[in-house]
Amino acid sequence: MADLSGAVRDPGAEPTDPSVVLTALVTGLEATEAAIIRLHALREAQLAVAQDVAAAIAASERSGSTPGAAAELAARSVAAQIAGVLHMSDRVVQARMARAADLMARFPATMQAFTDARINAAHVRVIQDAGARLDETVRAEFEQIAVEACAGETPHRAKRIVERVAERLAPRSLTDRHRDAQEDRRVWREDLGDGQKALGLIHSAAIVDGIYDRLTQQARAVTVANTQAAKDAAGGVDPDPGGLGDPDDDRTMDQLRADLCADTLLTGAASGHDTTAGLLSAIQARVEVTVPVLTLLAPDATDAADAGTSDTSDTSDAADAADTAGAAGTDGDAADGAGGRAARVGSASPGSASRFGIRTEQPGELAGGQPIDTDTARTLAGNATAWERVLTHPITGAILAVDHYRPNTDLRRLLHARDSRCRFPTCGLPPHTQDLDHTIDAAHGGSTEEGNLGGLCRRHHVLKHQTAWTVKQHGAGVLEWTSPVGRSYIDRPPPPVTFTIEDPDSPPRAETAPAPF
Repeated sequence: MADLSGAVRDPGAEPTDPSVVLTALVTGLEATEAAIIRLHALREAQLAVAQDVAAAIAASERSGSTPGAAAELAARSVAAQIAGVLHMSDRVVQARMARAADLMARFPATMQAFTDARINAAHVRVIQDAGARLDETVRAEFEQIAVEACAGETPHRAKRIVERVAERLAPRSLTDRHRDAQEDRRVWREDLGDGQKALGLIHSAAIVDGIYDRLTQQARAVTVANTQAAKDAAGGVDPDPGGLGDPDDDRTMDQLRADLCADTLLTGAASGHDTTAGLLSAIQARVEVTVPVLTLLAPDATDAADAGTSDTSDTSDAADAADTAGAAGTDGDAADGAGGRAARVGSASPGSASRFGIRTEQPGELAGGQPIDTDTARTLAGNATAWERVLTHPITGAILAVDHYRPNTDLRRLLHARDSRCRFPTCGLPPHTQDLDHTIDAAHGGSTEEGNLGGLCRRHHVLKHQTAWTVKQHGAGVLEWTSPVGRSYIDRPPPPVTFTIEDPDSPPRAETAPAPF
């Protein structure tokens, strides 16, 4: 085993004795965990102070706006500055500031236990969430019981006790609270990586259980049918072409539930809401993908292109053929047509892949930048009714142009391709949420051109105009943001789905700008 004697203070026994090392390890971890908990508590206190600072700024700078609006803008501005230090979204920081201020103000006993490392951050969340609905007259009693229930217990096991206490002391019944909670029902999505996303649903407990049960019953029916089909095939019985079972289907229950859910949501009818004419049923799913042109080529064609030669013209001809097949006679504004899918083709540096040993088949991307696998990208591209070709620089990957020049429309298309997320540091909202913002206001003589425009989500568009945050452009879409306290942050446009090559003759770029988030 590893020699951990350096971590043991005067063990009084053989340093390699496992029991001695384990005792010292447990003691050390206990002390380390307590120190980490105390630091977490200190961070919560600092975030609560930040919320107080935002309130003070709002009180001192309010001019013409309502108190609520002034407080919101001040909180956004303070959160944006802290986000640069914590390297997280300013929306998350603002929510944590509000939560920390609530903890300090309404749950003093919980905060004290947190500071003393009697409970950890997960316990605090359990107590704060359960006690949020309690009024001042019973909250102190609730805190005392909840803290004692959490001390020395795991958050998961303590949660049931804490919630029961909160329910007993709650001023309103569960039925009344459920009616209000149903106002917050929603669906959301979350990136998981590897071309995957999670789809979440908040609804009534009975509705969610019913959905899960129906999917389970359907998946079980498919599994039984598959088993029977496999037995029939082994006995020489031809499968029913219109039947449910497939002897080669080896999907698990979880996989079947996921596939059945996707099938139902993408193709099913909203019978409880639709009209007799089926207006809702006629709506089809729409996604926007960016696909490098070489990815559109079939794998054997790509391999053949790689094996043929490194001659630029050969690969360029193949790329042009793919572009023509996808883009001829279409327009980017037709993306909402039949099929409801839009695709964009990114042109990579032709011929350079085999010459420089770079992978020619690059993944596609969804709007907002999440990569997707090439099989899905090709499937979506094959069903697309509209294309936009995005031309990129072969060395830097910068977007040079998009097809079909039309004033304003083409400029929007170029900026949409360049700014595939909000251009405020730490924000990653996709293009459909953006406003096109003039860096230098049009009212002050700012021109409507690429070098004076940037895509901002509404939250950060308002922040730029209503607070002391400023921004200037350094060319090629590079933005420099300056916070109200003078800190500077660089935001560079996200690279498109393309590969670039190193130019051995190009001079190194000067790094004079501040470091990005």
